[in-house]
Amino acid sequence: MRILLVASAGGHWIELHRLRAAFVGADCQFVSTSKGMTPPLGDREVLEITDTARDSVLAMAPTLAGLVRIVRAFDPHLVVSTGAAPGALALLVGKMFGARTIWIDSIANSETLSLSGRLVRPVADLRITQWKHLADRNASLRFFGQIL
Repeated sequence: MRILLVASAGGHWIELHRLRAAFVGADCQFVSTSKGMTPPLGDREVLEITDTARDSVLAMAPTLAGLVRIVRAFDPHLVVSTGAAPGALALLVGKMFGARTIWIDSIANSETLSLSGRLVRPVADLRITQWKHLADRNASLRFFGQIL
C-alpha cells in the first residue's frame, strides 16, 4: 500500500512522526513544509511543499500545484495528515485522484476541532480527534487516544 503522509513543520510534523509505527511495511512518502526533514520511516527523502495559510486562495496555488505533482507521481492509496492547511489541501488532492483520506486533528485543539479539520469533512474518509469529549459531541469524529 502506498501512503502519502503530509504535515506542516513543527508540532504537526512531530505528531505525524510519532505515528510512524502504524505505517511500517507500507510504501510511505512523507511531505512537509520545511526543507531538509529526516524521514521518520523508509528511505524516501521528505518532499517539500510551500507552506500556506487558509486566508488567501491565491497564496494556496503553489502548495496546491506541488501537491498535485506529488500525488500524480506517487499515486497513493491513502493520504494521511495531521495538519495544518497544506495537509488539508493534500486530502483534497488525494481524494480528487481516488485515494482514501484520514485527517488527524492536532492535540492542541482541545476545545474545538481546527478550522482545517472542519473544512476537510467532505473529503476525509476518517476524521480523528485526540480529545474524547470532542468525539462524543460529534458523530463524524473518531477518538482512538492521544499521540503523546
